[in-house]
Amino acid sequence: MSDEPKQLVGPVVRGFDPDIVDALRTAIEKDNPGVELFVEDRAGYVRIHAPRSLRVTRASLAEALGRPISLPELEPAIASFAGRMRYDGDEQLIWYLERKDAR
Repeated sequence: MSDEPKQLVGPVVRGFDPDIVDALRTAIEKDNPGVELFVEDRAGYVRIHAPRSLRVTRASLAEALGRPISLPELEPAIASFAGRMRYDGDEQLIWYLERKDAR
């Protein structure tokens, strides 16, 4: 095992809407099988991070939430994030460490 520190990416979600926090965590777990997730619940906010890349799909989020949702609706709940973040249309939200096309 390497002693190199993990370079984590992912959202920091405000805890004011527990349904969104729970649904986001559930959807991220579903959309990232086999990925080691680090979840830190600080009551006022929850960090959901993973090494190098993490994604959540609109479909998984809607299923976990029990209602339709567009990914931009998450913006008020996301207080911050580690890494870079990009939308892939309205289908998925991706947090990543480095652009694959950067040289």
